[in-house]
Amino acid sequence: MIGRLLGRIFGPRGPRTVVGEEVVYGRYRITPTPFEQEGRWITAGVIVLETEEGRREHRFVRADSHLTAEDALEFSVIKAKQIIDQMGEHLFDLPS
Repeated sequence: MIGRLLGRIFGPRGPRTVVGEEVVYGRYRITPTPFEQEGRWITAGVIVLETEEGRREHRFVRADSHLTAEDALEFSVIKAKQIIDQMGEHLFDLPS
């Protein structure tokens, strides 16, 4: 009862997010950032490329879900590598 009352006062808690260790993949840096949604962990992350013009960043979220945060962290890196391999620098032309 008190928990519900506090929830009404302060609003619902946001989704839990974990931030994994940065992974270097060629000229790119990948940071997995999966988040919890309805008891499952959703594939998400950030891909960064430093260029002479400055920092380019692409955030991604995929529909893939996982039972554990650890599995989601690992798969988020795999998915980021796949995006890089398929799109190269063109991934920064997509809406983020």
